[in-house]
Amino acid sequence: MLHVGVMLNPATYRGIPAMRTRYESIANYEDAGLSYELIPCFLRLEDIHIATGTCRAFVKHGNEYRQMTLPLPPVIHNRTLYRQNENASDINKLVQKGFYIFNEQNRFHKDHIHAILQEDPLLRIHLPKTLQGNLSSIHTLMEETGDVVIKPSSGSVGRGIMRLRHSRGGWTLQCAHPAIPERWSTLRLNVGELPLFLHKRLLHVPHIVQETIPLALNNNRPFDVRVSVQRGYGGIWGVTGMYAKIAPSHTFVSNVAQGGTARSLLEVLSQTETVQTSNAVRLMNELERLSLQIVHRLAQTLPRLADVGLDLGITHEGKIVFIECNGRDQRYGFSQAGMHNVWKETYTQPMAYARWLLERMPSSDTERSPGRPLY
Repeated sequence: MLHVGVMLNPATYRGIPAMRTRYESIANYEDAGLSYELIPCFLRLEDIHIATGTCRAFVKHGNEYRQMTLPLPPVIHNRTLYRQNENASDINKLVQKGFYIFNEQNRFHKDHIHAILQEDPLLRIHLPKTLQGNLSSIHTLMEETGDVVIKPSSGSVGRGIMRLRHSRGGWTLQCAHPAIPERWSTLRLNVGELPLFLHKRLLHVPHIVQETIPLALNNNRPFDVRVSVQRGYGGIWGVTGMYAKIAPSHTFVSNVAQGGTARSLLEVLSQTETVQTSNAVRLMNELERLSLQIVHRLAQTLPRLADVGLDLGITHEGKIVFIECNGRDQRYGFSQAGMHNVWKETYTQPMAYARWLLERMPSSDTERSPGRPLY
């Protein structure tokens, strides 16, 4: 059996011996590997020795994981989420030496993704108006829309998102408590003024500003859709699954990590007043079609893209709107939605893609996977 690398962040990697790997299911990787006669090797970027082409990695032996020194597998699935450019140089060195690292880049600036999709006229109609995050842009959208979302350009799982909304003759700002992220606050603003802490955030962290998408509601709570889009055996893109993310009652943010609820999309659509039952299947087909169109466009620019989670919104009128692209899809939402078979499939597809890549490599490369570790 051949080895395939799964590159993890340090915190996840350290949890492997005790099987405390947070959002990653090591068991699902193992099951998926068996399906394609692959042995997953779990490693960190800092444990790769480029000069010798070796690495320290956890590999399963019996019922436990042992850390050992191995020849670096020729195909690696990147599941890290380092800061922008923090790992780019080392990964590029590996690529230059002939190692295939899919999802080479996992953290994308939201404005960069928006700019790529904006170039396609068929996708442009599905994009919310988006501007660079500065005070001038905020005031422009406040005047044009009366409802504005401010997001960190490279933020993830809904952290740092704020909403400016005009209601009852004044403006309010909704944001997470700085010390207690799960607690949200709504601040009433003075006419023509924005709070000082917002000025400071915009100066220190790049943001984008968008018109708020009027999302469809489920039990008076807005929801959006997570779509897992992956390459499998043959390198062909496909939609592995999708589920609804419903915002909690105290905020507009639907991310599961911020208290959102994951549920079957078909079930949620069938309970949504603005979506007729006959339209639910049509909407799901349209979500799938648009998702594939988006990833094909992104893959033209982003190197070795193979596994993403897209967030798409459905408006009150049934229009589908792109929200963002996640380079490291946190797949546990499928498990929380009770979609366990789909959850396992989100691990199977990357292993199928890795198997296909290995079969296409010269035999001298694939034979680097050892019969015994090098100590």
